[in-house]
Amino acid sequence: MGTTATGIGRISLVCVPTPHQDEAIKFYESLGFEKRTDTPFGGDYRWIEVYPPVGTTGIALAPPQPGSEVTPVETGITLTTGDIDATHSALKSGGLDVDAEVSRMGDPVPPMFWLRDPTGHTLMVVEER
Repeated sequence: MGTTATGIGRISLVCVPTPHQDEAIKFYESLGFEKRTDTPFGGDYRWIEVYPPVGTTGIALAPPQPGSEVTPVETGITLTTGDIDATHSALKSGGLDVDAEVSRMGDPVPPMFWLRDPTGHTLMVVEER
């Protein structure tokens, strides 16, 4: 695998501050992700990594810094699906916090909708072309 002059070759994890880690694990498992790491560290903290069934980039469900509040953010994480309507329907009927409708802006923007995790962080789901 090629790397840059700095030696960096890929994105391995995206960290999402998560105060309620067990709720977040259930949320990502409902999306089809699998928990690959759940390790205690630094006293009462846990380092948790979840991964989608395809691909190598995971999401670390990291505890917030001590004494800090977690404010929901737009994560910038984009998930892909082969059938946006079926995915939207399945997640909505599963009780997840998704937009009311799939957004269709026309080419070159793919059909998409936003999804919110238990903390309120948003992720985008787009249809693969």
